[in-house]
Amino acid sequence: MIIVITIVFDISEKLDDFIERKAPLNAIIFDYYFNFIPFFANRFAPLFVFIAVIAFTGRMAANVEIVAILNSGVSFRRLLLPYFISAATLFAISFYFEGWVIPHSSKVKLAFENQYIKNPVEFKDRNLHRQISPGVFMYMESYNNNDNIGYRFSMEKISNGKRTWYLNSDRIKWDSVGGKWRIENYYIRTINGFRETLKSGFSMDTVLSMKPADFRRRTNIIQAMDSPSLNKFIKDEQDQGSENINTYLVEKYRRVAIPFSTFILTLIGVSLSSRKARGGIGAQLGFGIFLSFTYILFQQFSETFAINGSISPLIAVWIPNLIFAVIGAFLVKIAPK
Repeated sequence: MIIVITIVFDISEKLDDFIERKAPLNAIIFDYYFNFIPFFANRFAPLFVFIAVIAFTGRMAANVEIVAILNSGVSFRRLLLPYFISAATLFAISFYFEGWVIPHSSKVKLAFENQYIKNPVEFKDRNLHRQISPGVFMYMESYNNNDNIGYRFSMEKISNGKRTWYLNSDRIKWDSVGGKWRIENYYIRTINGFRETLKSGFSMDTVLSMKPADFRRRTNIIQAMDSPSLNKFIKDEQDQGSENINTYLVEKYRRVAIPFSTFILTLIGVSLSSRKARGGIGAQLGFGIFLSFTYILFQQFSETFAINGSISPLIAVWIPNLIFAVIGAFLVKIAPK
């Protein structure tokens, strides 16, 4: 039901884009929503498990089965064992889907979004610093990704902490025919100890380990990378000094933290609903849904702080799990035994 509600809200939000950009109906259904559902179903799977645990355990408690089990000499810890065996199975499935299956299905969804929903990427970053190869650093004041032109481009080579080569130019332009960069109105300083040589020119073609596509790439491209590809991508971006590294790290850590929350939410669900409640399990389900959305809220807040660089991405992604683990420990302590 939650997925259906999510789809309804998503359709109402994107309907204007579908109509304006004339998205084909079969593409909307098969390319977008057929890949939209697995993405969100797996992302919210721990919360669905949480609600299911509350409904199942609450029904057992209402039928006095929990009381019978505990009175027969079974400890509360032993009662939790089958729940955690199930949680471990669901964790393994969710972790595998999150890291390997969902990214491949997301490629089609992201391609549809880029074509029919999102506007073309406009690169607005300024004062770009990157390491384009070991010991080679470049700077660009601005870049126009419509014309593939970078302004006030410079590049330097550092060896043993000293600059040995430096290039400065007015602009750099991508030559789509030759597949090279053209550096215009440049001068080059070559430094050898106390000796320097200066060379200047109007135009020079060169090959660099960066392409115009690097400036059109959306940060959500990482959703279409499986875990090994994501790890390699993050390492390359760290070597280049990417400014979006926190966003990529959040995605990496989230692929473990969200499936792991199955254990914590299962613990909370059992502890919360194992007590027989007057009036049935309605109140327990309501409180469970409230906790579910509280968890999502904490998750969104912490990830925002991580992306903005306020706290470590690893800590930010795991904060909701840590907070709810404390809540789970408290509920276990007060649960009827």
